Amino acid sequence: MQKKFKNKYDILKQKIYIIIYGSNTFAGKLFDLLLLGVILLSVLLVMLESIEQLDTKYHTFIIVSEWIITVFFSIEYTLRIICNKKPLKYIFSFYGIVDLISILPMYLSFFIPGSRILSVVRALRLLRLFGILNLMPYVGQESHLKLALIASRTKIIVFVYFILIVSVLLGALMYVIEGKESGFTSIPTSIYWCIVTLTTVGYGDIAPVTTLGQIIASFIMIMGYGIIAVPTGIVTAEFANAKRNRLQNKNRNCPSCTTIIYDEDSNYCYNCGQKLKNVYK
Repeated sequence: MQKKFKNKYDILKQKIYIIIYGSNTFAGKLFDLLLLGVILLSVLLVMLESIEQLDTKYHTFIIVSEWIITVFFSIEYTLRIICNKKPLKYIFSFYGIVDLISILPMYLSFFIPGSRILSVVRALRLLRLFGILNLMPYVGQESHLKLALIASRTKIIVFVYFILIVSVLLGALMYVIEGKESGFTSIPTSIYWCIVTLTTVGYGDIAPVTTLGQIIASFIMIMGYGIIAVPTGIVTAEFANAKRNRLQNKNRNCPSCTTIIYDEDSNYCYNCGQKLKNVYK
């Protein structure tokens, strides 16, 4: 009897797994589209709550709707853990953490008033759209971009460090030249002005009035255009290298889990077991 119950439980877990994690079946696609719609609705409700007039008029409806959605997400999160053969892998994965964060704000609102507005982080769950609609070309490009960012992080860190040093030096110089009368009340304030000017944001809350200060400001503005281009060029170069290396190494992506396959003789994905098309023969 116990064995029979266990078999039924395992079958139920497998069915739930196929519906929640699978996107190749009708039930799986229907669940994914329903989940996508609920996520969009939850983000919309959080936005509407931030509009005072609408919140005053429909406050009860918005709160009740948010709680219904939170309960739905909580049940979904629990089912994902229960039916997964490796629950810890899901819990500590990117999507697992996002799923958990998306349901916490409503429960935290009992202890921290106003924390419900943090439910807007549910928008991160919209990243599942790539998996739901099977947008493999986009997923592949996302993989290349991630590799490019990782490869270029050292160069970008060095570049940002250099910019911070330049901002400190030019900010201190402007503090000496302009002084408190022009709004440069301290060196940190002057550094803030330098960064705002260097990034071409230009809030206009502080502006140099002396001739020398304006000359330096003009130099910083011109330098800002070049500074913006450098990180873009670094990432673009690494992105091109990633695509070039993939073509040279003849790598391919698994159509199911998007894992990069390095062995050109592989017939199945080593991560999920999906049968692969041999594009080299």
